[in-house]
Amino acid sequence: MLGVGAGGAALALVRPGAAKPTMSTRKIPSSGQAIPVIGMGTWSTFDVGRGHYDARRTVLQAFFEAGGRVIDSSPMYGRAEKVVGELLPDVPQRADAFIATKVWTRGGKRGIAEMEDSIRKMGGRVDLMQIHNLVDWRTHLPTLRAWKAEGKIRYLGVTHYQLSAFDELEAIMETESMDFIQLPYSIGMREAEKRLLPCADKTGTAVLVMRPFEGGSLFSKVKGRALPPLAKELGIQSWGQYFLKFVLGHPTVTCPIPATSKLKHMRDNVGAGHGPVPDAKMRAQMIAALGL
Repeated sequence: MLGVGAGGAALALVRPGAAKPTMSTRKIPSSGQAIPVIGMGTWSTFDVGRGHYDARRTVLQAFFEAGGRVIDSSPMYGRAEKVVGELLPDVPQRADAFIATKVWTRGGKRGIAEMEDSIRKMGGRVDLMQIHNLVDWRTHLPTLRAWKAEGKIRYLGVTHYQLSAFDELEAIMETESMDFIQLPYSIGMREAEKRLLPCADKTGTAVLVMRPFEGGSLFSKVKGRALPPLAKELGIQSWGQYFLKFVLGHPTVTCPIPATSKLKHMRDNVGAGHGPVPDAKMRAQMIAALGL
């Protein structure tokens, strides 16, 4: 059986009635705003000099043409914020971008300065500001709340990449009313299913998923293997889509954000944002098919 739900609502289309199918969306629980289900990370891939701008521009344009809108970055990612901000004006659909970045420093004044710099680099607007790896989160959270109230940002959230931080992430969701949480989750690393994703569902917190390919290591585990027969039922054409569809099969996930610098891989990633997603029974079959 194929799943179509996400957070209690059916997957919507970015532009209902459009001539060709567009990427599915899921709603941000705190606002009801729908965002496309496949986003784009920028760690490593967009930390480049001008000699690589043409290639990154092509990747960014392919992402938007396929219906993608969510771009995630951080001052930790070197030049990535600046590169995104300089390339976005070349994208016709740039006005629809959903820009997410992070604060990654200690101290209130330094945090404000860093966030203002990030907003400037990314074109003067950031939709979601996240506290990167929970660095000094108690100091930055009041600033984010004030900025949200003022309309300077639309959403606030927290992130962490380590499983050891899951208890603290859960406690923050329970007590601090986050709009977003960003966490690692994949078909081979499913610890988030135990408590964090149920907590996000309970607290109405949107979920961005980092490392859906486990930094690429998932591909080495399936190298030379054919896709299982069940992939056809989901319209899956590659292992990348297999891994992303598994993540999207969890109804609490809002948007995975795989990063790539290759046009071929971008086109493949966004393909996972179309068509049905697996329900719980099929997700179990997907895990079994890999021997995980």
